[in-house]
Amino acid sequence: EGPHSTIPEDEFFDAVETGLDKIEEDRQLRVRLKYQSQQSQISNAGSLHSPSAETEDEIPQLSEDFGTGAQAQSHKLWPEIDRICTEQLTQARQGVGEDGNGWQLFADEGEMKMYRREEEVDGMVIDPLKSCHVVKGVTAREMCHYFFDPAYRNDWETTLEDVQIVDNVAPDTLVFLQTYKRIWPASQRDALFWSHMRRITDNVDTGANDVWVVCNHSNQNEEYPPANQGKCVRIYLTVILVCQTYLTPGKDSKTATRDDLTCKITYCSTVNPGGWAPATVLRAIYKKEYPKFLKRFTGYVVDQCKAKPIMY
Repeated sequence: EGPHSTIPEDEFFDAVETGLDKIEEDRQLRVRLKYQSQQSQISNAGSLHSPSAETEDEIPQLSEDFGTGAQAQSHKLWPEIDRICTEQLTQARQGVGEDGNGWQLFADEGEMKMYRREEEVDGMVIDPLKSCHVVKGVTAREMCHYFFDPAYRNDWETTLEDVQIVDNVAPDTLVFLQTYKRIWPASQRDALFWSHMRRITDNVDTGANDVWVVCNHSNQNEEYPPANQGKCVRIYLTVILVCQTYLTPGKDSKTATRDDLTCKITYCSTVNPGGWAPATVLRAIYKKEYPKFLKRFTGYVVDQCKAKPIMY
């Protein structure tokens, strides 16, 4: 990858696609091995451990002000975090067919629909993406918990090589430096961004039991590792995951079972990948990889939650 690359675009795409497929095959193998290991542990343990006791331990014990930003408000990043979260939530709530705003449907698989709008800055593709999905059996908080918490990220974000917390702002607000695996012939990438998980209490989403979001936004200041130093090209991103919990009519959070839960998801992202990857290659990769990512992530959360107490 570079301004003077002699690799034809179709060969560039084929090479990246092959690399991504190999990473996905490795992930599926790890999942199978992990499952087999868990099954072996269960059969060996017999009745020595109570499953209910184990699942109770897995409910995160977080303070009552988690998701309010209360503990992050004294940090110098807070004004930016609060402003961008509010802006992104407003945009996520807007429809895709309003005002002829250029959204194009590019994936339609059951409940999942994905739209993109073609945009370029200085010749670099930064197409905004908007996805809508509906998933049964989990809550908004559970979906956001697994998206936000770095302990689980390697399980579902397949191209990650390393995750570092460079600023522990608050339990619901972290600054990450993520390094991604190099996929030849593209250069290796990294991203530095804050991530904030928030409960939304503005009562705009009528009918929803609760609403949670995770917003990620690239940030750079003198305290954090600088961009484009060494082997990595810096990615710049803005992402919001908006999740709403809906319960079966007549049920509430005390009486509902997982069969009564529906999670409505809106995922919006704008990513500037940096570097010199050809526009046609980037768009072809996005079209293939984004649907796989959203199905993989939501399926992972459903699988993680099915045997655990419900977290609201």
